[in-house]
Amino acid sequence: MKKRLIIFFLLLLLVFLFIFSNYIITNIYQYTYLFIKKLFFYTFLIYIISSLLIDNDLLDILNPITYIILMSLISGFPSSVKYTKELLDKGYINDDCANYLITFCHYPNPLFITGSVSTIIGMHNSIFILLSIYISSFIVRRIFRSRFDIKISTVNKNNNINFMNSLNNSIINSFKTITLIYGISIISLIIALIIIRIFKPAGILYSILFGLFDLTKGIFSTTLIHNKRIRVFLILMFISFGSINIHLQVKSICGNKINYKYFLYGRVITILIITFMHIVCSLLDILY
Repeated sequence: MKKRLIIFFLLLLLVFLFIFSNYIITNIYQYTYLFIKKLFFYTFLIYIISSLLIDNDLLDILNPITYIILMSLISGFPSSVKYTKELLDKGYINDDCANYLITFCHYPNPLFITGSVSTIIGMHNSIFILLSIYISSFIVRRIFRSRFDIKISTVNKNNNINFMNSLNNSIINSFKTITLIYGISIISLIIALIIIRIFKPAGILYSILFGLFDLTKGIFSTTLIHNKRIRVFLILMFISFGSINIHLQVKSICGNKINYKYFLYGRVITILIITFMHIVCSLLDILY
């Protein structure tokens, strides 16, 4: 039954792709341009360098958990899951540690927030969003800490590792991850475009729908909302929860050893914390 539903859905998707082909292809071109300009090169290089750092024994002097947090802060999501999976596969952390890390390591790229997002809601509110994410992440981290048996290991490494082999593997693995992220994002975008084309939502509903399927498009669509309070809140929600394409990317990267449900638990708790913070700040009139 499940396979038949999937087949039906895919056939339906093909039909709508044919009907709305020009509209969808135009939007895919625009999205691809933004993806390459804003994400691809920066993230691709970060992935390669991070992999090389691990191969060259950075974790002999830096705690694996600290490494994942720092690299996630720099890279933005879903990089934290990529780094977690990499260290789990190499034996630096155990399964419980990996599941623990994905509950709270969900950080946006700070350059994206202080750059692109600040043009929509102002630098003051952008800084508030970053601080809210970091504070809520710390709280979630404390909530889940006692629920896992966290173990960090010292890995027996091959000291004769060839740098070129390491570089080749880093490039291939990084490109695979970037391609996965792009492919899932495109599928999510197509579904959102079809729904919007059929039902034609406007205003807040339009932004929520895009934010549900694609984080970046959802954030930029909030420019259609005149109420700045609602705009900031929606952007906070989009970033805190992550869109469907982020969740699909995380689930794809997790594999069998990392349990996606812990990522979902972390996002739900984060939303509750950030909603409370937003309400308090709004009442105190320190936003907007």
